[in-house]
Amino acid sequence: MEQALQSSLFDQADRRDLGHGAWLEVRSGWLFQGGQSDDSLFAELRDTIPWRAERRQMYDRVLDVPRLVSFVDFSDHDALPAPHPRLKLLRRRLNDAYAGELGEPFVTAGLCLYRDGNDSVAWHGDNIGRSSTEDTMVAIVGLGATRVFALRPRGGGPSLRIRHHHGDLLVMGGSCQRTWEHAVPKTARPTGPRISIQFRPHDVR
Repeated sequence: MEQALQSSLFDQADRRDLGHGAWLEVRSGWLFQGGQSDDSLFAELRDTIPWRAERRQMYDRVLDVPRLVSFVDFSDHDALPAPHPRLKLLRRRLNDAYAGELGEPFVTAGLCLYRDGNDSVAWHGDNIGRSSTEDTMVAIVGLGATRVFALRPRGGGPSLRIRHHHGDLLVMGGSCQRTWEHAVPKTARPTGPRISIQFRPHDVR
């Protein structure tokens, strides 16, 4: 059973209780609020970020990961290339909004480039490096084409499908990474490229 949700159903800071300490927040058009950004960010990141293709062992085969990826560690001041300056601005905005509640800052950004509808990410939770009882927070900024962001409870239950639009911010908090899974499924519909930027605290991947 699936429950389809539009990000427009959420108010600018409306938070949806998912149960068992998990919550989801969608801020439509967050990227453009206050005139702090514009449509050029997608092209800047697509053309300047050092994207790489990955391969992964799946049972008895090694397969291409169906997306391009990049990773930024803001705490590594010697890292090259240096983080894109506009990623630094986004991180600052997110820390201003959420670091107090989180109890720590966002320190990394994982970037995924979905080139078309054949690119995807499978069901997973971003809890590597954290204990099985520790809450955390992941903030995702979407750029480019609209794609479905799906969530489902671990162990089964009604799932959610959210249309993640260009400029929307989606935040998963509380126990969400432990009690829910999320994915970006493939689509047969013609779709353009999309960049997803996932801001995370220390030791969350």
